Amino acid sequence: MGVRVVPQAGGGFAVEAPVTLNHNHMHTAFGGSINAVATLAGYGLLWLELRAQPNVQLVISESAIRFLRPVKETIRATCAAPSGAALQLFREKLRTRGKAEVQLHVQVEENGRLAAQFTGTFVAVASSGG
Repeated sequence: MGVRVVPQAGGGFAVEAPVTLNHNHMHTAFGGSINAVATLAGYGLLWLELRAQPNVQLVISESAIRFLRPVKETIRATCAAPSGAALQLFREKLRTRGKAEVQLHVQVEENGRLAAQFTGTFVAVASSGG
């Protein structure tokens, strides 16, 4: 897949992957690769948020993607950070209930043009072991 993390200002998380390693028969980005890179952007944002909690498992429970245009060179997926209130509720539920979920939104762009929109519900579950 050839993924690389792109530094993001403002608390978001971005991931890029070259189309040359993720293309279909039309030499545009394979839809499954676009979806995977978008999922990874959301996962990465939460992984950074939870990295101080080693006994937490993170999974995606539901997702949807809408493809708007072909991607020809670079798949760039940017996950916007959820609001402070949403993150606070997520952390509080994880602390008190051992399980929390949050919906994240990812935009896939190429050269500043929107190519796909992804929404995913991610679930964090605290485990008792180390």
